[in-house]
Amino acid sequence: MKPYTCGLDAAADVIGGKWKPRILWALSHGPRRFGELRKEVSGVTEKMLIQQLRELESRRIVHREVYRQVPPKVEYSLTPLGETLNVALAPLDLWGAEHMEELESSRC
Repeated sequence: MKPYTCGLDAAADVIGGKWKPRILWALSHGPRRFGELRKEVSGVTEKMLIQQLRELESRRIVHREVYRQVPPKVEYSLTPLGETLNVALAPLDLWGAEHMEELESSRC
């Protein structure tokens, strides 16, 4: 693997794609079960959500807690590293909210 060329390169590698930032944002409100995440991240398929959660877990951004009970219960939450990433995403959310109308009108 090639080394990152800058901090933005490293961050984009972790949150790249359509779904990861939205998953992280949903988890900023506290631990969520899979079904809750699926509802909060509207439009994501089950397969894609599973894939994205696994990738975020492998990067130590998301923690997966399995509770040994019947029926089985699994919760996803942000790790301390994931929490710092969400802090970094907050200004991007503000920018998007401030410019949403202009961005929607210029969308192809």
